[in-house]
Amino acid sequence: MEITRLSKRNHYEEIAEQLKRLILDGKLKVGDKLPSTKDMSEQFGVGRSTMREALSALKAMGYIEIRQGGGCRVISSAPSPSPVELPELQTLRMNRATLLELLEAREALEVSNASRAAEKATEADIEVLRNLIREMEAGIGDDREGERTDVLFHLTLARATHNTVMLRLFESIVGQLETAIRDIRRVEIYANRSVAERLYREHLGIFEAVSAGNAALSGERMKEHLAHVVSNLLRVL
Repeated sequence: MEITRLSKRNHYEEIAEQLKRLILDGKLKVGDKLPSTKDMSEQFGVGRSTMREALSALKAMGYIEIRQGGGCRVISSAPSPSPVELPELQTLRMNRATLLELLEAREALEVSNASRAAEKATEADIEVLRNLIREMEAGIGDDREGERTDVLFHLTLARATHNTVMLRLFESIVGQLETAIRDIRRVEIYANRSVAERLYREHLGIFEAVSAGNAALSGERMKEHLAHVVSNLLRVL
């Protein structure tokens, strides 16, 4: 299999694009089995988690199937301009402007919430957040559990500000936020373990900063987390 080894740390999209081009050019044909994840990660010079993300992206595009227990096989060589035809993705595109405004408002509010929570959270607040982090880790790969713990984590941070106005502001958009989180999760294939693990680590980092009482770091980590969410979303809008 002719591939170009990556000379620096690249996103999984570049690997997926290389493999897709091999399929479209006929160098990988329908029915062909791909090398093992281990072998391909060594060929590309990346970690296995990055390789798994690339394969999951190809699966979402409809080019390959990933069989339980390992092994990937090419199932289509037809280019697909809209590979993921989920109703949720269509909704995101239809409401692009509104969703981006919602995410801007969310960032302004939640960066502040994280900083305030670091300053004002009680031991009870920290314990609730700690339990949610544990549940989030235990539920990695489970879409519905991921959605539930994600929303509750951010809501708990809002409550931990002990500012009723900020809490009401958050609650006023939480319904739309729940929908956005669900749609983003489905588009981003949150059932994929490597993606879910990465977002778990982001929430864990926020929790650690809040529990340490570091307001500046809490706000910074929340901002980085939300920037990641927005960058993921912009790729599909």
